[in-house]
Amino acid sequence: MLNGKKIILGITGGIAAYKCGHLVRLMVKQGAEVKVILSHSALQFITPQTLSVLSKNEVLTDFFDKNFNWNNHVHLAEWADVVLIAPLTANSLAKMASGACDSILLATYLSARTKTIVAPAMDLDMFQHPSVKKNLETLKSYKNEIIPVETGELASGLVGEGRMAEPENIVSYLNDFFTKNLPLKGKSALVNAGPTYESIDPVRFIGNRSSGKMGIAIAESLVFMGAQVTLVLGPSQVEIKNKTIKVLRVESSEEMYDAMLANYSEKDIVICSAAVADYKAANVSELKIKKKEDNFKLDLIKTKDILLELGKQKKNQCLVGFALETNNLEEYAKQKLKNKNLDLVVANSASDVGSGFSGDTNKITIIDKHNKITNFELKSKQKAASDIVNYIIDFVK
Repeated sequence: MLNGKKIILGITGGIAAYKCGHLVRLMVKQGAEVKVILSHSALQFITPQTLSVLSKNEVLTDFFDKNFNWNNHVHLAEWADVVLIAPLTANSLAKMASGACDSILLATYLSARTKTIVAPAMDLDMFQHPSVKKNLETLKSYKNEIIPVETGELASGLVGEGRMAEPENIVSYLNDFFTKNLPLKGKSALVNAGPTYESIDPVRFIGNRSSGKMGIAIAESLVFMGAQVTLVLGPSQVEIKNKTIKVLRVESSEEMYDAMLANYSEKDIVICSAAVADYKAANVSELKIKKKEDNFKLDLIKTKDILLELGKQKKNQCLVGFALETNNLEEYAKQKLKNKNLDLVVANSASDVGSGFSGDTNKITIIDKHNKITNFELKSKQKAASDIVNYIIDFVK
């Protein structure tokens, strides 16, 4: 999926430009952020207004568009994860091959440090011309990628090679491009996150201050590295922006236990970052408990230990737990690592400023099963999540 990817779509003046509205829609639907640059000749085939509505961004057509600075091509080139030019006409191909720069699209292409991918589109005889073939080879020598043309009826009425790849095939190519070299491609991961709510009566519960931010950031980082991720999420108000994450919503520790065990056996990486309740009410009242006595006694019983059970059933998984402590952090984390058969434990102290529940930062220590201790500085939870996932990648090599 293209979730979170930043894509510049350059459209040149071929009849296939009319398909680019659909192409933009497909990329946006997969979660990409798309910014469109139109060549002047492309304006004959599709309007900026259409592409602006579909991309949810302004469309560039000129160095001196009223809403942009003349040097916007530099910022665009730095912003993008990839530059996609579709359709690529013979004229624009020749300019790219020679280094010509007479439009904002070509200026952006020449300024781009990221990969450029092109989808040629032209008539049969034009596509077969030796100069076109030579220019395509020149683009390849510049490390650009060429999406193969397709065969079919062309605008001239001829039938043969030269059609721009269909939008669905272009999107498929982009997906392969973004995932083919990712270190966790082909791996599956299971993450739990957030608090649990243990009912006392129909309106009250035992809970904690966990927001789920850390676990959600870990799930997103795993996806970014190519993994397929299932997230078991307790009551959390944090929005899950990455639509490729399979989210299982639960409320109680019992529900989280069942969901984790049901999805555990086939996973390669399992990370338990949820703040699961250690105790729950021995008896849950069917009616709201009325305030009558000055003192109220609530009997509690232990909840099922999710991490302990996963450790017992572990086969080839990399099993990672979290240890949030207020004192003796390293000692208690090492105990959890051993007692629950973990490969790694991520420890953090609720006493450290900027660490713990609810906030947007965390300061972590990772201890592995060989008792190697790695300390990290205070960082955003997104960056801390990246540190954890990168550590796991190195650990499982």
